[in-house]
Amino acid sequence: MDSNYISIGYGQLALAAALILINIGLSIALQLGLTRQLAIAALRMTTQLLLVGYILEWIFTLQQPILVLFVALVMTLIAGQAAIDRTKRRYSGIFWNGFVSIFVSSAFVIGLTVQGIIQVQPWYSPQYIIPMLGMVLGNALTGTGLALDRFTEDLTRRREAIESLLALGATRREAAQESIREALRTGMTPTINQMMVMGVVSLPGMMTGQILAGALPTDAVRYQIVIIFTIAAGTALATIATILLAFRVLFTPTHQLRLDRLQKIEKA
Repeated sequence: MDSNYISIGYGQLALAAALILINIGLSIALQLGLTRQLAIAALRMTTQLLLVGYILEWIFTLQQPILVLFVALVMTLIAGQAAIDRTKRRYSGIFWNGFVSIFVSSAFVIGLTVQGIIQVQPWYSPQYIIPMLGMVLGNALTGTGLALDRFTEDLTRRREAIESLLALGATRREAAQESIREALRTGMTPTINQMMVMGVVSLPGMMTGQILAGALPTDAVRYQIVIIFTIAAGTALATIATILLAFRVLFTPTHQLRLDRLQKIEKA
């Protein structure tokens, strides 16, 4: 560790937490009605991160592949549920479709990056696996959630046009082609936007964290580039897989649109 690295104590953490009072003050002054949500979000975020920090410190010490894989599985399950929670319309089995899509795509890109690019030894090193997986999952759940929501909403909105195409002899893939394209664009857009401004408008969190921890900026940049390409690939694969699985549910092999399988969820 670099000698210039500054450790943050709990007193400094408390001072930083006081900054949330700015948000709460604005909410009260402007009558935004966000005071309770801000307080809960701040408390939840702090508790979760502190807990994760202690858990990861313990896992890093043990260096057990089974434990690392178990943590990765739990993270993926939570990511799958979070992705589905972003959708307004759902069908039976949507959670497992989302989970399988995110799990397979994340496992593929993380395995390829860790073994083929960074060449970590041992391959299950939690120092690399857990943080990288967290970043991939965070972006993948956003992409799949947005894409799936757009896909189901687009099918509902274009129902008459799609059924007309099917009645005229179009296959289910031909009829749903436009909706699939729009859903995939929606799911991939946040990652593309992030890549467009990275290094010019914003400095990524991983890169900033490495620099603050004492790493050379050039080393931090190279790691960040690897991570971003991994994130982009993982998001694309997860999004495509999720939409294709949804397509197979909402269109029968006999080329019928089954929107009756969708259930609209009222969110608070």
